[in-house]
Amino acid sequence: MNPETHFVFVVDDDIRVREAFCSLLESAGFSAAAFATATEFLESEKPDCPSCIILDLELPDINGLEVQQQLSGDDSPPIIFITGRGDIPSSVRAMKSGAVEFLLKPIRKNVLLPVLEKAITRDRTARDARLVLSELRKRYATLTPREREVLPFVIAGFANKNTAAELGNSEFTIGIQRGQVMRKMGARSLAELIRMADKLGITQSESHRS
Repeated sequence: MNPETHFVFVVDDDIRVREAFCSLLESAGFSAAAFATATEFLESEKPDCPSCIILDLELPDINGLEVQQQLSGDDSPPIIFITGRGDIPSSVRAMKSGAVEFLLKPIRKNVLLPVLEKAITRDRTARDARLVLSELRKRYATLTPREREVLPFVIAGFANKNTAAELGNSEFTIGIQRGQVMRKMGARSLAELIRMADKLGITQSESHRS
């Protein structure tokens, strides 16, 4: 991992904690920004790169779990919760809601860095998946309405003859439309087209709709 291309947000109301984390992160090569309140963090601009959040459970304005809930609907970075006291119910709730880890202060460098790597890797994977989905949606948007009708039959394994009978078209025309679907979607094989359709939420069952 090259930490220079990754960003870590530190949200903690204790300035000593913020400074300690930023110093540790910078020594490890990470870029970082620190915030004393959840509001400051939520209102800040976020860099467009893989990142994660080190979030204190108890903040003066908004509870850390509430911040997690606010971010749950967004493409937000993964959260590493930190706290000065053991809180099993909160840790269970945080982990069930997708937190990467729940750490008890003080936190050693050799404990934090592997967790950071896990969080950054998770965010990078999620970002890559979003980019792939965005590209697939652009390709799907280039299909004509008829080609979109043909697609579910193709991934369901229908022969052109059977698809033609279902859609009331000629086998020759269906063959052309099938080829257009493959070309526009950039699929090199039927298996690849099926994977693309799955990412787009297009199911084979759509070919059986009456």
